[in-house]
Amino acid sequence: MFNNFLDKVFFNNRVLDYFICLGVFLLSLIIIKIFQHIILKKLKVWAEKTRTTLDDFLVELFAKLAVPFGCFAALYASLKYLTLPAHSDRAINVAAIAILTIFSVRLGIRLIAYGLKVYLGTQGRTQALEHSLKGILAVIKFIIWVLAVIFFLDNLGFKISTVIAGLGIGGVAIALAAQAVLKDLFSYFSIIFDRPFEVGDFIIIGDLLGTVEHIGIKTTRIRSLGGEQLVFSNSDLTDSRLRNYKRMQKRRVVFKLGVVYQTSLANLKQIPKVIEEIVKGVKNTAFDRAHFLSYEDFSLLFEVVYYVLSGDYNKYMDVQQEINFAIKEEFEKRSIEFAFPTRTIYTAK
Repeated sequence: MFNNFLDKVFFNNRVLDYFICLGVFLLSLIIIKIFQHIILKKLKVWAEKTRTTLDDFLVELFAKLAVPFGCFAALYASLKYLTLPAHSDRAINVAAIAILTIFSVRLGIRLIAYGLKVYLGTQGRTQALEHSLKGILAVIKFIIWVLAVIFFLDNLGFKISTVIAGLGIGGVAIALAAQAVLKDLFSYFSIIFDRPFEVGDFIIIGDLLGTVEHIGIKTTRIRSLGGEQLVFSNSDLTDSRLRNYKRMQKRRVVFKLGVVYQTSLANLKQIPKVIEEIVKGVKNTAFDRAHFLSYEDFSLLFEVVYYVLSGDYNKYMDVQQEINFAIKEEFEKRSIEFAFPTRTIYTAK
């Protein structure tokens, strides 16, 4: 009697087939739940004890992607035990392709996001770099989703290659129009990963200079010393020779001073030693040289070279000011006069 019931056919399937379908689905769900609540929890506890972040990422990947995908795979596998109408079977296959595409896209995006996160950690986590990498991730997401849609439509039977080829001259025109945008986009990638400058750096491009405020996908904005905002395309910056003063480790300083011709030879010989002692007595400096350079029209000229052990311009000015005060004080003690433009007129009797 029971066997006869199992052999009865409803909608082209035996009752036994329905029980098998339900059994496969429930058994698969039980296995997934055991994996989720026992194995996955133990893996999570183990991952939290390790220093590396890779195992934490994999555990999270299993929890958020593998488990939901497993549930869908269980449903799809169980339905395959049934004989379904052609339109229902095709709908299930289309749904399977769509869900597989979505899960593949999410997996790819998560892998790329984790790679960018690791890169961010190796480069030093800064707010500017983090913001820039988010911009890169947004572009990558867009590209991946476009490719996923093309893949999905191609699997549904649409002739994507024919459609793309059919764009013809229009596609070429769009490509040419987007050439400058793509060039700036690739320059943006170059700036982010090669890092010739960052937000907050003081840079000089040609005769323009200022502090970097924002690095965008197409343009970079710089605040000049005058207060106005300068906007450069990214390709302009990567194609130019720029100077980054923020990364200056020490600053070479050369300055000259002149004394009057009436200065005695003894005092002239003392001047380089006096300046050397002054420079060495100032913090954050490294003395290089001081020499009597030349005879000028109205002065005896000395040249001094030293290094400020910092790239900070304000610190350089503080050091130079301290040196100037000290030189003035020492010269007054020795009655050494600074030269200034003078003219002597001799008249005949």
